Amino acid sequence: MSKCDQKIAIEAAMKDAMRAKDKPKLGTIRLILADIKRIEVDERIDIDDQRILTVMDKMLKQRRDSIEQYRAANRDDLALIEEQEMIVIQSFLPTPLSDEEITELINTAISDTGATSIKDMGKIMAQLKPTLQGRADIGAVSGKIKAALG
Repeated sequence: MSKCDQKIAIEAAMKDAMRAKDKPKLGTIRLILADIKRIEVDERIDIDDQRILTVMDKMLKQRRDSIEQYRAANRDDLALIEEQEMIVIQSFLPTPLSDEEITELINTAISDTGATSIKDMGKIMAQLKPTLQGRADIGAVSGKIKAALG
């Protein structure tokens, strides 16, 4: 039973956070590992790096949504906690893509798939998702694709 590189890095970071007595970081890392473990137990699999990126991407999206709701409710204290968790989660993700890189990937995917309208969005997303996973907000990219096709 071999572990994937991403999981090893997360577990090493957890040990470092424990040694440093960094409770906020440790708590976030434990949330990540708990989510990974839940998937492994539920699906009876050893999770791979790509799936871990998907899990952390989902966790970032949840935190973005929470921050919006907390700000709307004037709960900046809770929004700050979510932002700190986002920083920890992002530290395990690959370098984010720039807007220019995302636009170039979208244009390439549109020409590769021969997409002409919004109906072709699924083809474009299928081609882009592996490249974008963990490196860009899929929802924002989706909006850019709609604008490019619209």
